[in-house]
Amino acid sequence: MSRLGMISIGQYVPGQSLVHSLDPRTKLVAVFLVVVTIFAASQGLSYALASVFVLGTVFLSRIPWTFIWRGLKPVWIILAVTYIFHIWFTREGEVLWTLGALSVYEGGVIQGAVITYRIVLLVIIASLVTLTTPPLVLTNGLERMLKPLAKWRFPAHELALMVAIALRFIPVLWQEADKIIKAQLSRGAPLASGTLWERVSALIPIIIPLFLSAFKRAEDLALAMEARGYRGAEGRTQFRQLKMQPRDYAALAVTGTYCLLLIMIEVV
Repeated sequence: MSRLGMISIGQYVPGQSLVHSLDPRTKLVAVFLVVVTIFAASQGLSYALASVFVLGTVFLSRIPWTFIWRGLKPVWIILAVTYIFHIWFTREGEVLWTLGALSVYEGGVIQGAVITYRIVLLVIIASLVTLTTPPLVLTNGLERMLKPLAKWRFPAHELALMVAIALRFIPVLWQEADKIIKAQLSRGAPLASGTLWERVSALIPIIIPLFLSAFKRAEDLALAMEARGYRGAEGRTQFRQLKMQPRDYAALAVTGTYCLLLIMIEVV
C-alpha cells in the first residue's frame, strides 16, 4: 500500500451522503463546537456522548472505517508521546510500578489514556471536514464566514486561499515524499534498518529534495496565478453561490442539542 493512502487530512472522498451534502459553513461551525465540547469533557458519560456523536457522524458520512483507521496511523507517534508523557509526569493516585527514581501512578495511566482518546476524537472529526468537502467549496465557506471582518481590512479571501492551498498540498507533498523514499530505498539507504542515528541521518537526503520540490511547486503556482490575472479578492465573484438548506439548520440543531446535553452532564 502506498504511504499516500495513510494520509486522510487534505484528501476529499467523493460521496452522496448527508454529511457530503451539508454546507461547508455548517461543517466548520459544527466541528468547532464539537472540538470545544471534547476539550471541556471531564466525565466518562461526556466522553461516551462525544464518542456516539463523532462515530455517528462517521457512519452518516459513509466514509470507510478502514480509511478512518489509516488516517490515524500518521499521528500514532503523537499519541504514544502524549501517553508516555502523562504516565511519567503525572503523580496522582496509587503507585503501580517503580523503576529507580521513576514511578508510574494510577492517575497517570488513566489521564494518559483519556488525553490520548481525546486526540483520537479530534483527529477523526477534523478529518471528516476535508474528507467530505471539496477544497474549493471549503475555501468558499471559510471566506464567507470571515467576510464580515473585511470591513476592518481583515484578509479573509487571502486567509481562506492559504488554508485551501495548504490542505491541497498535504497529500501532494506526501506523494512526493513517498517517491523520494522509494528512490532512496532502491539506492540502499538504511531507512528501515541500522541504528537510530543512521536512520535519522538517512532522512536528510529525503528532507532536502522535499523542501526544494515544495518551493518549486509554490513558485509554479504563483506564476500560474499571475499568468491568469489573479489579483486577490477585489472584484472577484463566485460561480457557485453557497446557500443554507433546511438540512443545514437541522444539522446545527442536532449539534446544538449534543452540546447542551454535554454541558448539562458537566454542570450537574
